[in-house]
Amino acid sequence: MIEQSDGAVIPAGYDVPVEPLRRATHYTGEPGCIADARSFAAHFIDQLRTEWCAVIGRRSGEALLLVVSELVTNADRHSDGPYILELEGTDAAVSVCVYDSSAALPLRFPRDPRRIGRHGLEIVHALAAEVTAERVPVGKRVRALVHLGPD
Repeated sequence: MIEQSDGAVIPAGYDVPVEPLRRATHYTGEPGCIADARSFAAHFIDQLRTEWCAVIGRRSGEALLLVVSELVTNADRHSDGPYILELEGTDAAVSVCVYDSSAALPLRFPRDPRRIGRHGLEIVHALAAEVTAERVPVGKRVRALVHLGPD
């Protein structure tokens, strides 16, 4: 809808959301949390398609799910308490934030194909446009911004 200066409203045929879609959930570290987080993110992608008319190709959708998996796995393995997954998105990008109780910031190791494990943050950096980690009063927050689009 388009509002005129005199207060009249003219229907434009569709309404575009003004605020990003936001969803958050928490996990205790019980078995199945990582799969639940992927399912939560997949539902979020479906909501973006419906509510934002977002065109999300298979490749960018899978990249988002992998980033969620890696960040939640890191929180699950390296913190001593529950963690929070927060997603915020529009038709262009999704911000994935994971809060956990550990104040230790994650380490990104140099590429080494012979290394077994510890590739999670390397994968996140390869898939995300931005990755940040910061300490917060309850531990830390790791944020990755994933751009969306058609394949």
